[in-house]
Amino acid sequence: MRRIAVVAVAVGCLFGQRGVDWVVGGNDAHRSNWVRMDAKINAESMQKPGFELLWKMKLNGMPRQMSSTLPPSLLDFYISYRGFRSLGFLGMPSGTVTGIDIDLARVEWEKTYAQPGGPSTAACPGGITSGVVRQMTTLNYPPPVGGSGIGRGTPAKSGVGAPGEGAVTLKPPTTRPAAPPPPPPTRPGTRAGAPVNLFAPRIQYAYFITGDGKFHFVYISNGDEPNAAIDFLPPGAHAQGLMVFERVAYVTTVNGCGGVDNGVWSLDLESRKVSQWKAPGNVVGSIGPAIGPDGTIYVSSANEVTALELKTLAVKGSFKTGGAQLTSSPAIFEHKGKDLIAVTTNDGALHVIDTADMSKPMASRAAFGVKDYAVGAVATWQDMAGVRWILAPSGKAISAFKLVDGKLEPGWTSREMVTPVTPIIVNGAVFALSAGEPNTGKAVLYSLDAATGKDVWNSGTTIHSFVTTGRLAAGGSRVYVATHDGTQYAFGFPIEH
Repeated sequence: MRRIAVVAVAVGCLFGQRGVDWVVGGNDAHRSNWVRMDAKINAESMQKPGFELLWKMKLNGMPRQMSSTLPPSLLDFYISYRGFRSLGFLGMPSGTVTGIDIDLARVEWEKTYAQPGGPSTAACPGGITSGVVRQMTTLNYPPPVGGSGIGRGTPAKSGVGAPGEGAVTLKPPTTRPAAPPPPPPTRPGTRAGAPVNLFAPRIQYAYFITGDGKFHFVYISNGDEPNAAIDFLPPGAHAQGLMVFERVAYVTTVNGCGGVDNGVWSLDLESRKVSQWKAPGNVVGSIGPAIGPDGTIYVSSANEVTALELKTLAVKGSFKTGGAQLTSSPAIFEHKGKDLIAVTTNDGALHVIDTADMSKPMASRAAFGVKDYAVGAVATWQDMAGVRWILAPSGKAISAFKLVDGKLEPGWTSREMVTPVTPIIVNGAVFALSAGEPNTGKAVLYSLDAATGKDVWNSGTTIHSFVTTGRLAAGGSRVYVATHDGTQYAFGFPIEH
């Protein structure tokens, strides 16, 4: 009994030191690119020395055209028969999927899948283009948090005792650290979702789509695939923005690759039924559709943001720009009791749309000096004072705007960057990436003051290549960057000894 108690205390301490898992592109179903709490990273800690490169790994597998490693899906604290693990799951366009120990920078498992033949172009590179994700457990907005980190956002996940996972199930500790603040009351129209006991042992999978259009789910512990892959997309399709919720997978197809219609696809993992919605034009943005707290799917295509029903993909409504082409995936956020969407257009404007009335924008602003820039995605967060911020790359810099009294107001513009990508916010600290280009330089990671946009920290010459599809990801007090040459970088504060 004493040994069990010691384990319980150790697990409880680890709960308080870790962060929240980055599960899909943009971190959550809403594509916010916001990690609300973290034990070490915050606006104050980034002002002090100590944030540095923790490790880098050259992964097996080669880029295809300009498509390379996508951000990892993270599982910050996992209990297996081999002990405690923090894991990351990455997919390479060439067909290699890798599970790594993100504490030790060590490969846990690696699987390579044959890719179909045929031409490969910049627009249609083929291979694994939607990355590796894990299942989302909720569509609700996380509760607001403050301070420098209030502890772990999710308890440890144990697969011990589950088939293919381990041998013995550890009893959850009887004494746990203080729980995070309770979620706010469910608003009318919000999809509550089935409750999930995160302490209960359960089989966990990593999900991805290979270039032949097949949907795979493998054990996170060893990469083994318990069942045959499921036919999902036509071969040669360019998949983007994969998400899995309530045993249904959602993804977009773009660029008409392989002669496949652009649009949104869903796959019921139980019945294996595939549904499709054909977009009025090319699906735009870098991280695919977003899902609101009521279960509505929103997708950007051509000059239209379309609202679709969960699972069936039936059209519920749309917002049309009136001419300008969209340049970003939608991001959904709550503001004063309303569910709002932020998107950008190729005339350099930022738009905020009320999901309750999509006939016109609630707020618009000529935001950027550079037109026709492929923004890709925006980031949105709320500061301690309750101010809602929206951040986006604007061609040569990162621009930040505040939503005040239903209007967009300028916040700040960062230093100049080379091909900046969508920033992320970790517990009040902004991270931005100057991606570089093949002929103009290497990538540089910056931390910016969230109130002014001024430089706080940068990676200098640490990163040795440029970035294409390797957007930022964060979790467990680390920020991740993947470069075109297949190297994964992890930055953070060293573990105290």
